[in-house]
Amino acid sequence: MSNLTTDSILELSRFANFLADDAREVSLRYFRQEFEIESKEDQSPVTFIDRKIESHLADRIAELYPEHGFLGEEFGRHGEDREQLWVVDPIDGTRSFISGNPLFGTLIALLSQGEPVIGIIDIPALDQRWVGVKEGGATLNGAPCNTRQTLRPEQASLHTTSPDMFNPDQKRRTGPLVERCRFNQFGGDCFNYGQVASGWTDLVLEADLKPYDYCALVPVIQGAGGVISDWEGDPLSLSSTGEVVASATPALHDAALSHLAL
Repeated sequence: MSNLTTDSILELSRFANFLADDAREVSLRYFRQEFEIESKEDQSPVTFIDRKIESHLADRIAELYPEHGFLGEEFGRHGEDREQLWVVDPIDGTRSFISGNPLFGTLIALLSQGEPVIGIIDIPALDQRWVGVKEGGATLNGAPCNTRQTLRPEQASLHTTSPDMFNPDQKRRTGPLVERCRFNQFGGDCFNYGQVASGWTDLVLEADLKPYDYCALVPVIQGAGGVISDWEGDPLSLSSTGEVVASATPALHDAALSHLAL
């Protein structure tokens, strides 16, 4: 459990928003401009912009909170065993960013003793920012947001960034749920989870995610009244498998998990 006081969490939440402001300024400066695209070892794309944002955020955290740890997508981790750990994805949806799609985002999370207590989903090109704070609810651009009260898959819209993220066994497991939902949509990256938090969609189902992909989502979804876990129903942690399901309501989440267990 977190050892932070309510006042400390609010102070750190304000700082996290400043970090998101800085990241937004950089990403928008280069969005839909020409720049070099590189490939990582796994052939996923990366740009100097990803690295520029992450390096800047890591430096700001180290300057103000040198006792905190940091985990990022581009430069790895340090101090991962410290009580407070920042987890950052500078550009979630790099493929969207480099193709001019406005649904890319920046993800910023603070974990306290392994528990996500602050989460930010920032969508710079749309000027939309979801913030979730443990026991403090969730907001979109400062206004409270809530999931909608969808109870059954037959009533639900389901989002997945790409069907290519599922291996054959995962496709077998997801098939019954996909078929039962009202309709399915692809694309969106972290934006989909904000959609759930604001009551505009109902389910997100994904796999092969890393901690920097999902830690920030947890306080946002939970703060809005939804549920997020791995496919077994266990809370997401730094050691999770990367199979993630987010639901608008506990009843819908239970139904989704029952289908994934088939």
